[in-house]
Amino acid sequence: MRCEWKKPVTMQTVRHSEHTLKTALISKNPALVSQYEKLDAGEKCLMDEAFRPDSNLFGPITLHSQSDWITSHPEAPQDFAEFFNDPYRKTPSPQKHSIYIQCIGLLGNTGSISEEYVKWFKGYCEAFFYGLMVKLLEPVPVSATRCSFRINDNTQNLQIHARQILKFLKKKKPEDAFCVVGIIMIDLYPRDSWNFVSGQASLTDGVGIFSFARYGSDFYISHYEDKLKKLQKKSSRDYSVFDNYYVPEVTSVLLLQSCKTLTHEIGHIFGLQRCQWLACLMQGSNHLEDADQRPLDLCPICLCKLQSAIGFHLKDRYKGTRVPALAREDPTCRGATKPVHHNY
Repeated sequence: MRCEWKKPVTMQTVRHSEHTLKTALISKNPALVSQYEKLDAGEKCLMDEAFRPDSNLFGPITLHSQSDWITSHPEAPQDFAEFFNDPYRKTPSPQKHSIYIQCIGLLGNTGSISEEYVKWFKGYCEAFFYGLMVKLLEPVPVSATRCSFRINDNTQNLQIHARQILKFLKKKKPEDAFCVVGIIMIDLYPRDSWNFVSGQASLTDGVGIFSFARYGSDFYISHYEDKLKKLQKKSSRDYSVFDNYYVPEVTSVLLLQSCKTLTHEIGHIFGLQRCQWLACLMQGSNHLEDADQRPLDLCPICLCKLQSAIGFHLKDRYKGTRVPALAREDPTCRGATKPVHHNY
């Protein structure tokens, strides 16, 4: 891995050699090499863009500060062979082929907006995890979870216990579910000693809970400061505190950030670890600015992992998006342009 500093802006670029990227994607395992060779010319051309330093489709990872995930959390990268051979990862089956979305509380400031928001997520996940069914569970109020909650000392906002929500989701998991993901507009915490967590998942149980609360532009403006003393006196089982609780306006920016978080975290349930190869949705994030830098889609290495788990054809997944590399017969496929994910 080679890091290059760009001036005058203080940014660090993480670049891997062509050989390293090829090994990460294709592997040295003859069986996996043979699997890669079975891709048609257009699909292979898209994957091969990962190796081109001047690619318009896939670029290197850019670090913007020392607090970015890769800098502050060094960890070994996961290549395709490691993912493929992981004995603990779970894959969909004919009996377990559905992703369920469970809305907890309102996601918009009205019930109709919340409903449209969830339907939009459903369509997005159907395109991203092409080949799997995406279904909606009946929305439930926060009180249905019976989870503990608290007031965060720093933000003065309400938070719900994430680990307890996972137990709630596990009990509601349908027979045909590959996974159940809960979405909520209230902040989360995993244990008393933690400040907050954006999401949490159990790969073993196939459940996850993700909060989009901090994507609201007004999150750090306390809307309950005048009620703080009253709330502190209430029991952590008195869910009336969530009545008329502030929900941020659903904007295009909030939708974009939420879709990135949702698909990133579901990717973890499939066994995809945080990406360190190229700019990719599966990059880790330490803060909101870090998460904003992630692209909407996967790099070829992570895309190959997801394709292996679900079994889709690349052409089918990218149908309706502009990926000229998939339509070209020329194996060099020069001049490919970035896909436009307007159907996601």
